[in-house]
Amino acid sequence: MFPSFLRAPLRRLAPIALLGLGAACAPLPEAEAPVIATPPALPAMAWDHRPEGAQWTDATLAALKSHGAPLLSQVPADIGTWCPGYVTADADGRAAFWAGMLSALAKHESTWNPAAVGGGGKWFGLVQIAPATARGYGCAAGSGSALKDGVSNLSCAVRIAARTVRRDGVVSAGMRGLAADWGPFHSARKRAEMVNWTRNQSYCQPSQTARVASANSAG
Repeated sequence: MFPSFLRAPLRRLAPIALLGLGAACAPLPEAEAPVIATPPALPAMAWDHRPEGAQWTDATLAALKSHGAPLLSQVPADIGTWCPGYVTADADGRAAFWAGMLSALAKHESTWNPAAVGGGGKWFGLVQIAPATARGYGCAAGSGSALKDGVSNLSCAVRIAARTVRRDGVVSAGMRGLAADWGPFHSARKRAEMVNWTRNQSYCQPSQTARVASANSAG
């Protein structure tokens, strides 16, 4: 029991103490959830239905930004046939076209089967590269077994394309460009199918700015 002269001050302090206790028991504000950046969507490829598709796309785009970089600075003479928007595209758009081109080629070379072996044991992998050809172009994958790895096969294909397209100045014409090493470009049906596929992808559409400029120049 407190003496009477202390009771009044204590009564005045009680509400303050309870207020402090209530504040201490109030729920803390929830921490804000961290913002997680969404990776950009991969460009559409002809092999997207395959479980390895995203890996192949990533690897091909990476190869195009490294040893395939010369392709991205070149405008082949026949690019309007294959990819109308290529001329005005940025590096990412151009890389998407070349990756898409290889994905369309892989359909006719191996039906997207990385373990495919053709020509009686002469050609291997997604885009059917001969080990001797791979070594001649300086590819890291120089054996049949190495070329049956999808990523290695596509990296080698990028290296080959960077050499032949730069040398000949075309995507494919006669025995030049990609046609120097891959047979499907010599089949009218397969070539037409590849052309139709690549030129209809979103990354091959002319930009709105380019369309307006073209219309103005025509007028």
